[in-house]
Amino acid sequence: MTRAQLEHIIAAAATIAEDDDIVVIGSQAILGQFPAAPAELLTSVEADIYPMNRPEHADLIDGTIGELSPFHDTFGYYAQGVGEQTATLPEGWKQRLVPVRGARTRGATGWCLEVHDLVIAKLFAGRDKDRRFVEAAARHGLVGRELLHGRLALTRGEPALRPIVAQRIDTWCRGA
Repeated sequence: MTRAQLEHIIAAAATIAEDDDIVVIGSQAILGQFPAAPAELLTSVEADIYPMNRPEHADLIDGTIGELSPFHDTFGYYAQGVGEQTATLPEGWKQRLVPVRGARTRGATGWCLEVHDLVIAKLFAGRDKDRRFVEAAARHGLVGRELLHGRLALTRGEPALRPIVAQRIDTWCRGA
């Protein structure tokens, strides 16, 4: 996905949800802080989003511009309407959101996760695609290991996962 495609999704989602504030919570949130992020971080064709002020409209977004919708068929990318609880995030993440707005968002603002908050969510999810994303973000110098450990300390994730996530930081983020 490109930044222009994300902006298109933000505009469409804002119109559908009747909410000019759209939170981007999945991997493509990287485009908020890094509009020209490395290509290996932009392989997803979906943006996980929810309307900030009308989260109950996430399903409406999913049904209208989600996977296998006419929007997806037409443009080759889509939005997945999710809930705030979709990701395990550190305290204070909302204060660190990165705004995306411009002519293509038609007055709406996409609020993207800050890269360290995004990577914490990926570390907790722990899927193979998450590992690849985290390793690439570290390899390209987009995250710092110490800052990730600090964010982990601020995260109320599953207690049994905390030592696993700490180990993932140290192994998946070598050189960061």
